[in-house]
Amino acid sequence: MSETTVAAPSTETPPNHPSPTPARRRGKGLVGYQVSRYGGLYLWAALIVVFALWLPDTFLTVATARAIAGDQAITVILALGLLFSLASGAYDLSIAQNLGLSAAFSAWLMADAQVNPWIALLMTLGLGAVIGIVNGILVAVVGLNSFIATLGTGSVLVAFTGMVTDYNFVGPVPSDFQTIATSAPGGLPIVTVYAIAAALIAWYALEHSPAGRRLQATGANPDATRLAGVRTGRYMFGALVVAGIAGSLAGVLAAAKISSVSPSVGLPYLLPVFAACFLGTTQFKPGRFNVWGTVLALYLLQTGVKGLQLAGGQLWVTDLFNGVALVGAVSIAVLSEKRRARDTH
Repeated sequence: MSETTVAAPSTETPPNHPSPTPARRRGKGLVGYQVSRYGGLYLWAALIVVFALWLPDTFLTVATARAIAGDQAITVILALGLLFSLASGAYDLSIAQNLGLSAAFSAWLMADAQVNPWIALLMTLGLGAVIGIVNGILVAVVGLNSFIATLGTGSVLVAFTGMVTDYNFVGPVPSDFQTIATSAPGGLPIVTVYAIAAALIAWYALEHSPAGRRLQATGANPDATRLAGVRTGRYMFGALVVAGIAGSLAGVLAAAKISSVSPSVGLPYLLPVFAACFLGTTQFKPGRFNVWGTVLALYLLQTGVKGLQLAGGQLWVTDLFNGVALVGAVSIAVLSEKRRARDTH
């Protein structure tokens, strides 16, 4: 007699009821990825709705909208400069103090040395370029770690700021010079116009020009980029010079806006610009430093801070909000990268 073999019940899912395949899991991951790309826009809209319902009389006003737009414009310009250095793989920790020294230096030139405001502007931009060149030499030529090099440079700039200001307020700058930062054509703060123009220039230069693509490749994988024939040191050097000039430009605008400059004016800018740049890597082009993600992050952060301030928040709310945002942004970026790597395998 021939034996009849009885097959064991199959543990596999029948063809008509397929189990989630890697492709399907990747599809779900792709949906989540697309949602996370624009999560900042959803969060910004949610913050606006929350504060509009909570503080309808003070938050939903033209004055508040202008304040948010104007207050962040100088920070946008500073963050765009930092974005170039970060995209190249270098951390410029001196950029905020560059703003502080440039604001104090330009105010001193105009108020104390009686230098023509426009010559003072050019001299201050030259100072920013020198700061960027020094950082570039230390990082791209000498080969110092950018954290150490720019931290040291920042400390030197603090000392120079003390020398220029003698630890007192400097100014006021001439009233006609103040208009370059305080005028509001058509009701829109002029500094916001500058920020929009700077963002468009940075967007093209960083994300759509051949030099910008090489710069980003330098930051993403310097060894492979160098082997491909790109002079990565030059691009990192150039990025730090751009950051230096952006810091000095932001400093001049800050001096024009506030007129009398405090010796500590630059310090509060450091955390917001880093928080915005890293939070921006979670938006639009996750995992990459990008212009519009950074701009969105800045206005998202400022909306949250402004709403909490209008609700009666203390002065420390700004630092708390920006600090949490920075830690959260880096955490989200790391977790998102791990998820994408898992979904592709």
